Amino acid sequence: MGRRKRILGLVILVICTAIVTFVVTNIMFFSTNNLTYTKYIKMQQVQNILEKYYITPLDNEKVLEGGVRGIVASLDDPYSRYMDKDEFKEMSEETSSSYAGIGVVVTVDSKDNLITVISPFEDSPGEKAGILPGDKIVKVDGQEVWGDTLNEAVKMLKGPPKTEVMVTIMRAGLLEPKEIKIIRDTITLITVKHKVIDDKIGYIRITRFSETTSEEFDTALDALYTENINGLIIDLRNNPGGLLDEVVEVADRLVPEGTVVYMEDREKNRKTLYSDAEEIEIPLAILVNEASASASEVLSGAVRDYEKGLLVGTKTYGKGVVQTVIPLGDGSAVSITTSKYYSPNGISIHGIGIEPDVFVELPKELKMSITQIKEEEDSQLQKAIEVVKK
Repeated sequence: MGRRKRILGLVILVICTAIVTFVVTNIMFFSTNNLTYTKYIKMQQVQNILEKYYITPLDNEKVLEGGVRGIVASLDDPYSRYMDKDEFKEMSEETSSSYAGIGVVVTVDSKDNLITVISPFEDSPGEKAGILPGDKIVKVDGQEVWGDTLNEAVKMLKGPPKTEVMVTIMRAGLLEPKEIKIIRDTITLITVKHKVIDDKIGYIRITRFSETTSEEFDTALDALYTENINGLIIDLRNNPGGLLDEVVEVADRLVPEGTVVYMEDREKNRKTLYSDAEEIEIPLAILVNEASASASEVLSGAVRDYEKGLLVGTKTYGKGVVQTVIPLGDGSAVSITTSKYYSPNGISIHGIGIEPDVFVELPKELKMSITQIKEEEDSQLQKAIEVVKK
């Protein structure tokens, strides 16, 4: 009898243990899922309200797109954005081939939420029509645009070659907005130009850093060496940046073996990009201005830190963060800020910019496209020539 009681007691203990385990596990499961549910219940509530009461039936795909776009917009980061299929395709075209539009690089000024021109591309329709770095685009074809609608505004600025678009800008010094008529055209991404100036000084202008820039730069520099140059000027004015790998390849020709740039993410994980032992052995000056941004600042910072040349011009833009493009599998993608970058000496220029070694402003009447200034009237270029000769 005692043995039967012990066996029965063990059975009851096993059953009780199983029940307690089941209850505790489910409490934890439902508590965790309840937190998740509570977190997203507001979104579901709003969608249910719209589905029930909104005056027209909902386009669920459009609602989803808007929700995803809103999540990224909530970061309050002008460099992070969601791109639908068409926008992602356009972004890829801008760095790899050619496209039709007005040819300007824009960002969102977080201070006023206005779409701001970083730089027009060299020889682009926008540059030829008079768009300048720092211009605020407030209307496209009469329709108001804001930083919140950057993607839509960029779509409106692009279009088939030989079509017209009216861009309304605000500019420092102008009392009223100015309308500029621009004829769209195909934007061909030739990013490097070179020539010999002022008796054996090589001049290389880099308009941006795209997929072919480092190759173009190598070709230009080698061609200048055959001319027996005894100094070099690299013009990064109005260069809005571009691909990080490309600027590292360019820097590799100029600076000694070591770090070109390193990045740190939010967990302080570090990724470093290096140069080899090859370096330039002739005097070097880098031309910069307030529209020299991002990758341009990587190159300027590396040259400055290794003391391989002097920066001439005005303070640079101050974009020291790196974006990573992550495809979402349906043709769309997000481009999000994932890290800060630092110069070889550990300097972050984000929101600050780089002060030139030799500060030179262009005369106010010449603050236009760099390509429209006569060489002899370009005070920044003339100072760079002087620096290289010394």
